Amino acid sequence: MLDRLLALLGFSVFCGFLAILVWKVPRADLIVLVAITIAMAGYDLFFYHGRDDHG
Repeated sequence: MLDRLLALLGFSVFCGFLAILVWKVPRADLIVLVAITIAMAGYDLFFYHGRDDHG
């Protein structure tokens, strides 16, 4: 349970960092890249950390 909570905290800090980056540099290609990055990290968070056999 604690590893899930820490993963969620790390994901939220990561999203916050990327949001600041997009806010300071509002370019369309950067926004697309950040959206893809958040989607991949979110997929990893919700599907990889949802299993019990991830080590």
